[in-house]
Amino acid sequence: MADRQFDADVVVVGAGPTGLLLAGDLAAAGLRVTVLEKRGTESNLTRAFAVHARTLEQLDARGLADDLVATGRPVSSLRLFGRLAVDLGSLPSRFPFVLVTPQSHTERLLQERATKAGAVIRRGAEVVGLRQDAAGVRLDVREGDAESSVRAVYAVGTDGVHSTVRDLLGIPFPGESVVESVMLADVRLEREPEDALTVGAGEDGFALLAPFGDGWYRVVAWDRNHPAPDGTPVDTDALAALMTSVLGTDHGPHDARWTSRFHSDERQVPTYRSGRVFLAGDAAHCHSPAGGQGMNTGLQDAANLGWKLVGAVRGWAPDALLDTYQTERHPVGRAVLRSSGALIRVALAQSLPARLAGGVLTAAADRLGPVTRFGARTVSGVSVAYPPAVPGHPLVGRRIPDLRLAVDEPGAPSRLYEALRAGRSVLVSNDELTVAEPWADRLVTAAPANPHGKLRDTVLLVRPDGYAAWAAVDPSGTEVRAALTAWLGRPSV
Repeated sequence: MADRQFDADVVVVGAGPTGLLLAGDLAAAGLRVTVLEKRGTESNLTRAFAVHARTLEQLDARGLADDLVATGRPVSSLRLFGRLAVDLGSLPSRFPFVLVTPQSHTERLLQERATKAGAVIRRGAEVVGLRQDAAGVRLDVREGDAESSVRAVYAVGTDGVHSTVRDLLGIPFPGESVVESVMLADVRLEREPEDALTVGAGEDGFALLAPFGDGWYRVVAWDRNHPAPDGTPVDTDALAALMTSVLGTDHGPHDARWTSRFHSDERQVPTYRSGRVFLAGDAAHCHSPAGGQGMNTGLQDAANLGWKLVGAVRGWAPDALLDTYQTERHPVGRAVLRSSGALIRVALAQSLPARLAGGVLTAAADRLGPVTRFGARTVSGVSVAYPPAVPGHPLVGRRIPDLRLAVDEPGAPSRLYEALRAGRSVLVSNDELTVAEPWADRLVTAAPANPHGKLRDTVLLVRPDGYAAWAAVDPSGTEVRAALTAWLGRPSV
């Protein structure tokens, strides 16, 4: 644990979904966590409505998934721009769908978990300075007319596209605007859409309708023929005309309670780490909303980084483990930029040949099952895998599905993602597990429910984020101890 000369073990800047999940993970592990959020109140700017399967799995590992599913509508087929429909019903997951629910529900559950675990959230606290040395980080904070500073062992910037932390570090954010003057409007509709998510694109632009679940809908639309600066008021009559053009009907929008405009960028920082400071979520990468992967990617960043920071603060993780955050998550962010960028460019295609090409591609994808299955796994996040440091068992670095576990006593977890709720790694093995006892403070042990299945002779070490750290067929006790030492540090006893 950090010395008491520090005000916190970790300071998280930004109380969006990424920052709240990270703060909850750190606080649940017993770290002292402070979240600094410059907004005094929660924002109305809910842009994310899609929670994908891999994110729901991560929330399941924190006991939140079922509560979140209850707030929204599961959709097994996601229709994107053009004729491309991604079938999610066959995903190898407990959640073979995309959940349509406003980002505010996700934030509420994550905030409740973080504060219950002991994280301190300071709203109206703006970071105005940052300095770091070999031992820690100091953040200068302005709250109204008062100024103070917070010193921590590590800091994480999850403060969005316009990240102050990123700017104070001097980290570039290269990229470009993909589409400008995207209109947002919260409206009521005279006629409810048939689909939970309604998406369309045509010669005049594109439009998306997503429900808040309380009778209000968010409209996201872009008018190719009438671009306007971001500060220009949204004309609801013009918005309705565009919806009719690209959706076939405007569904009767009325009583707009809020409108705005924004521009969508494709950007990514070259490095997610600068000394003792890390970037995650939109502070590290931003991309088009096509495919609904933005919030989901940020939450996966947090899940990847959290347990590594716990190990670093506790003293059992080498600094090299923190470096794997960059090597594992930066390629994922780059891949999301490419996939979402390809989708939005089909929607934005202006020339007839380009639109026809896009139509041919999406029509072909409709007919090719393997393509749509690949798309489903890509968009949902279940296909993400991390390259192993050294070649080994084929499971290493891959996402591990929700294995059934043997229950040897009442209340014991019956599946892997229940076992992961302890926030620790899980060692799955049919053999005697006493070899793992010296790591009991950072490890859960379990046996698979089907000892005659695929894991009959395999010993599997699953990281807290649900990926395989190590696996071997019928290893010796010495090999198991070596793997546990490599991933969890020297034993405590």
